[in-house]
Amino acid sequence: MNSAGLPDVSPYDALLVLSFGGPEKPDDVVPFLENVTRGRGIPRERLAQVGEHYFLFGGKSPINDQNRALIAALEKDFADHGIDLPVYFGNRNWDPYLADTLAEMTAAGVRRAAVFTTSAYSSWSSCRQYRENLADAVAEVPGAPVLDRLRQYYNHPGFLEPAVDAVLASLAELPGGGDAARLVFVTHSIPTEMNDTSGSEDPAGQPRPAYVTQHRSAVDEVARRVREATGRAHRHDLVYCSRSGAPSTPWLEPDVNDHLEELATDGVAQVVMVPIGFVSDHMEVIYDLDTEAMATASRLGIQAVRAATAGVDERFVAMVRELVLERAAAERGESPERPAVGSMPAGPDRCGVGCCPNPKGARPALCGADS
Repeated sequence: MNSAGLPDVSPYDALLVLSFGGPEKPDDVVPFLENVTRGRGIPRERLAQVGEHYFLFGGKSPINDQNRALIAALEKDFADHGIDLPVYFGNRNWDPYLADTLAEMTAAGVRRAAVFTTSAYSSWSSCRQYRENLADAVAEVPGAPVLDRLRQYYNHPGFLEPAVDAVLASLAELPGGGDAARLVFVTHSIPTEMNDTSGSEDPAGQPRPAYVTQHRSAVDEVARRVREATGRAHRHDLVYCSRSGAPSTPWLEPDVNDHLEELATDGVAQVVMVPIGFVSDHMEVIYDLDTEAMATASRLGIQAVRAATAGVDERFVAMVRELVLERAAAERGESPERPAVGSMPAGPDRCGVGCCPNPKGARPALCGADS
């Protein structure tokens, strides 16, 4: 608490919510995909084909609106707890672009900001690439504030408790209360080499391979709590969606649709699909799961329900506030409590040396022990 008896967020004078970005209308789709795939030489014609997923939903990704809803919930939560901290929004691949947001923050006099990314796990694409984005934006904006990225939160109770309740609600939707349902936890696939190098060999960092290890810790913890709540041990799996890139490049498997085929062969009649890799209903959730995987399950005769993401669950919103206060206290030289559940301890505030290297070669990145 500060001298006024309110939560102390010093040395921070702002919070930046950093996310992936997405198109807001049909004309945005191909330019957005060009941003995402910059440097890969993919023809516009191919990008237009890939963009069909977005056109099925009016050419608009849900992610920006979801982030705006999260920011509104954070602003209310901060106000309710006596925290005077403006919240800014910046994206990697679409408006509002990160550099533009940093320029706005600089003009407003922000000197030091905490950064919350909408990705809970460690890998190059889900963690270090955001740190590279921060370094690029700071280099572009004269006088940009000091930025401290908050720790990964895949095992924070504010992220996993909503997942537990979402699974329980989904089981209740199935006939018979889902007594024999299989829990199919889904996350974004990445190249196997990226998984192998996720994390760090630095003892102070996240042990390799961090991406799959962190997911398995989260999955096992949710399944354990569901078992405690129901008295039933549901078999569970970790599977993947949204594979892209060259067919010759190995990616994490199995794909959720392939896995459903295998479950049907084994006689599984009910599944709950749990988007454990996503904090809200991204395109990967509403297309890959709600559209494609649900169609696969229907064709196979499997009764399927998709569990909710954390979204703006009040526990998830409170988690962000707690992470800001935790990091603020650490930066003041204090030793705050660092909540974590499951088999892994709370992650470090700064990534370890060599953490989640860029597969194309070293690039500047903020918020690491080697920054």
